[in-house]
Amino acid sequence: MSKQPAFPPRPSPDESPSLKAWLAVLSVALGAFVMVTSEFLPIGLLTHIAAGVQISAGTAGLMVTIPGLVAAVIAPVTAVVAGRLDRRVIVMGLIVLLLVSNTISALAPNFAVMLAGRVLFGICLGGFWTIAVTLGARLVPKAYMSQATTVILAGVSIATVLGVPAGALVANLAGWRAAFGAVAVASLVIFITQLFLLPRIPATKALTWGELTHVLRIPDARTGLLAVAFVIGGHFAAYTYVTPLLKDTAGFSPNYLSTLLLVYGVAGIFGNFAGGAASVRHLRLSLGVIVTLLAGSILLLPRLGLHPVGAAVLLAVWGFAFGAVPITLNLWVFKSAPEALEGGAALLVSTFQIFIALGSVLGGCLVDALGTSAVMWSAGATVLVTLALVALSRHTPKTPKPQLTAPQLEL
Repeated sequence: MSKQPAFPPRPSPDESPSLKAWLAVLSVALGAFVMVTSEFLPIGLLTHIAAGVQISAGTAGLMVTIPGLVAAVIAPVTAVVAGRLDRRVIVMGLIVLLLVSNTISALAPNFAVMLAGRVLFGICLGGFWTIAVTLGARLVPKAYMSQATTVILAGVSIATVLGVPAGALVANLAGWRAAFGAVAVASLVIFITQLFLLPRIPATKALTWGELTHVLRIPDARTGLLAVAFVIGGHFAAYTYVTPLLKDTAGFSPNYLSTLLLVYGVAGIFGNFAGGAASVRHLRLSLGVIVTLLAGSILLLPRLGLHPVGAAVLLAVWGFAFGAVPITLNLWVFKSAPEALEGGAALLVSTFQIFIALGSVLGGCLVDALGTSAVMWSAGATVLVTLALVALSRHTPKTPKPQLTAPQLEL
């Protein structure tokens, strides 16, 4: 294969990914789908689970918080411990562990056993995203890396729109245990799918702790991780309490709230693909636009979101912008440190999970002290900090040529 020109490349036909390669990418996306469904399934089932294992709803919330914190620790450990193991073996092993986790949750006789299952899920979550999000650069030619990564991350948005509501529907029809059982069955199906579709993916090299911290010494990589902190912290501080705002302040009915959340989720799917396409050509500009749309929709919601049409428009913009966040920030960090893709992915996963938890907790404190409108304004302002980071980040690090390069993305 000839050396690729500066992006955007024009691959010759023989460099186009085969159908088998795209099916392998799709199998990883299916893994992402079931992973995110498992992560957020307990949110819609908190009251049912609390009643089933005889705990308070607040205590039941640990089923979401603890796996996130476990994932934050496991992600960098996975990047180092994985060594030279075949990435196919790791990904499929984590899918098996996901099956075990959801089976334990479905059969849990008490909350202690339930938490044990969710701790196992935290290991799955941290390990899977550290490896899986980098496979777009391994399964297809490098000119198509961004498209493949976009497909993998589409599993996140589609799980939000289809996976989590489907789990809630199963719970309403057959109970919350059946919902976890259904996700366990889905995990088995995906394992079998990957068994046939996912090729061997040998490691390019074993990552050391020193190489992991190398990512933090790259200015643009640090900018990307800081952007994750402000964007994810602000988003989850606001999104956790968007339903109380629209229900209690605006007085929307439960049916209309469900419609708004569906609009948000569908817009997120479009945002994922649009963000991937735009970020390939103009990464810095794309991130600036996404942050502006995200912050603007959050800041305007307490005013314009009190009317049905205004709420629908703002939730659609919010969903579209946030749908583009994962692919854009992943590409930013990967471009900054192409010689350490898994190290960058591990730090991204840790930062994401820490600030999901921190944003939700701090958002709750603001809601209790000042109300839901105040948390929207504070969260929107937090997201806007990212614009300053993007504006100040003008340095493009000169990194050594890696064995596996990403496309030359324009910052």
